[in-house]
Amino acid sequence: MAADSAAVQVSQVSAEDFADILAQTREFVRDAVVPREQEIADTDRIPDDIRRAAADMGLFGYAIPQEWGGLGLNLAQDVELALEFGYTTLAFRSMFGTNNGIAGQVLVNYGTEEQKRAWLARIASGEVVASFALTEPGAGSDPAGLRTKAGRDGDEWVIDGEKRFITNAPVADLFVVFARTRPADADGPGIAVFLVPAATPGVEIGPKDRTMGQEGAWTSDVRFTGVRVPASALVGGSEDVGYRAAMVSLARGRVHIAALAVGSAQRALDESVRYAATATQGGTPIGDFQLVQAMIADQHTGVVAGRALVRDIAARYVSGEDRRVGPSAAKLYCTEMAGTVADLAVQIHGGTGYMRDVAVERIYREVRLLRLYEGTSEIQRLIIGGRLVGQAEREANGGQH
Repeated sequence: MAADSAAVQVSQVSAEDFADILAQTREFVRDAVVPREQEIADTDRIPDDIRRAAADMGLFGYAIPQEWGGLGLNLAQDVELALEFGYTTLAFRSMFGTNNGIAGQVLVNYGTEEQKRAWLARIASGEVVASFALTEPGAGSDPAGLRTKAGRDGDEWVIDGEKRFITNAPVADLFVVFARTRPADADGPGIAVFLVPAATPGVEIGPKDRTMGQEGAWTSDVRFTGVRVPASALVGGSEDVGYRAAMVSLARGRVHIAALAVGSAQRALDESVRYAATATQGGTPIGDFQLVQAMIADQHTGVVAGRALVRDIAARYVSGEDRRVGPSAAKLYCTEMAGTVADLAVQIHGGTGYMRDVAVERIYREVRLLRLYEGTSEIQRLIIGGRLVGQAEREANGGQH
């Protein structure tokens, strides 16, 4: 079933079983990952034992269908997990995020049966780390600007181009690579997607990026120089799958990122309330001061509104009611809200909040990225406004396109 169809996405896990999965995930995040956040930041990596435990819990494939070795959760269940993932360092979620999300979903929704058999079970188990190679130096939030090219040479495709800021690239086993096979024309945008093993000759991984935050989540540039892959590497066996696959995967990913932002904002709120109740100024807990209470009230209101929004949008996505405007609205609001809540958290902590090794300082840096990837806030505004106005124009013209 294609993710952009109007069909309902039925979960393969019952509500009762999912409640157990969610409780186990919440316990693992709070008890196993949160206490080691500083270790992750200091070493810039996720410890091997946490990675193994996450794989054993099925977190590398929770959104992969059960027939391919995953748990088979739908997006409404996905966001409940994301609310928990966001409560700790976002590097934890990044470790398996592309397997379940933007990379894995391309295969789930558009791969041939042969491609699914070859890769999905290993992706779901964590044996294979899949990377979504879309962003380029001149093409970020808008894939239409893609410059990486793929040309047919007999029974092979030859790929040339450069990708930028590719999550998990330094540890990836498989790249899901978007490339232009021809200029856009009346038949379509001319963008295809290929499955390229990292060990393929001509694939060059750049140095690990040095980033503002999310230590332990690795990104880098990836260059493809005369990379040859067989015809079977063309996802869906079609040259025109790429653009649609990218848009569908990104739309789904936007709801997930929105939930992740709410989880981070909840953590910032909890840290703020705890600090306000224990830190004193002139012998009085700062939480007794009305201006501090006002900041906490604004934080709380943003968090509860974001949680309600992302749950509603996820339900509408699953039902097929809205898979375009809603995901953009959720990502726009929730990621902007998380930035505001994190900023207020630093303000409530005062000078302490500006110190490294303090949770809200890390959160402040980490959530800044959420407004950039899977489409910037500006792109989300264009999607929302453009589609709403376009719909109104069509209705004004009697439904004609």
